[in-house]
Amino acid sequence: MSVYTPLNLEQVQTFAQPYGLHIVEIQPIQGGMENTNYFLIAADGKQYVLTVFEELDLHAASELFPVLQHLAQQQIPVAVPLVYADTPIHTLENKPAQIAPRLSGQHPMSPTTQQVQAMGTALAQLHLALQHFPLQRHNQHGQAWWDNTIHELKTEMTDADILFIEQMFQQLHQVQTQHPNRPKGLIHADLFRDNSLYVGDELSGILDFSELGHDAFLFDIAITMNDFCSDFPQVHLDMSKARAFLAAYHAIRPLTADERACCNIYLALAACRFWLARLQVAKRNRLEGRTGKDILQKDPNEMRLMMIDRLTQESFY
Repeated sequence: MSVYTPLNLEQVQTFAQPYGLHIVEIQPIQGGMENTNYFLIAADGKQYVLTVFEELDLHAASELFPVLQHLAQQQIPVAVPLVYADTPIHTLENKPAQIAPRLSGQHPMSPTTQQVQAMGTALAQLHLALQHFPLQRHNQHGQAWWDNTIHELKTEMTDADILFIEQMFQQLHQVQTQHPNRPKGLIHADLFRDNSLYVGDELSGILDFSELGHDAFLFDIAITMNDFCSDFPQVHLDMSKARAFLAAYHAIRPLTADERACCNIYLALAACRFWLARLQVAKRNRLEGRTGKDILQKDPNEMRLMMIDRLTQESFY
């Protein structure tokens, strides 16, 4: 949610007017790495979020709307974008953009056990709701992404880094072969704390479905567990919170025996995925001169250390 597309109030007012909104104030949002987001305050006091999609094209951004509608119908707390001219996605500064209601709540920067459990429950509900949803959406971080990104970033990594990645993929291949029953479906793929909102211990919002794609549900579980169950800046997994998360998830969508056996290596895989993504963003920011107070750059080494930790941690089962 860095601001890569600077906008002024007049531009936003022009964009928002066909939605029936009169915007009187805009506030840039920090917190993520891929899209540009602004809080919008309307003349009637209602608040909204403007998203400018920096990586998705018009078609890919439009695919998210029916998914969000479906999740809302299933009582999962998401913000369904506003619509005019029969579509939620329009163009701003030659990029796809949308406006959605602003959900209440705060990001859980130090999640309580109750918040962790609420997320485990919600993620299982989300997976069940989307398991048979009729959308074939390309996984932006499939094998081609891994191959191309590792090749691109070799100059950013040490020989030891490359060795860790090779060891991880060797373990992953072995475990996946032994334990093939790992259900798949549409996953969020980026459900960090800053993509969730809570009012007290109650989950009030799941945000930013830009990374939505088909993959193993276990990969989504690992991504979310890594973030919600680690007490940063320490990267070691809080096993009490992790087990609470898994128990809450399992109560809604029981994990298969193969998923349980693969849990540890998927935690390492998830950490590696975001280590590489952060390195990639840092390199792009450097090459394109993207700097300033509204550009958030998360620490790649945090995820590198997490990957190493996950490769050696105790098993859950």
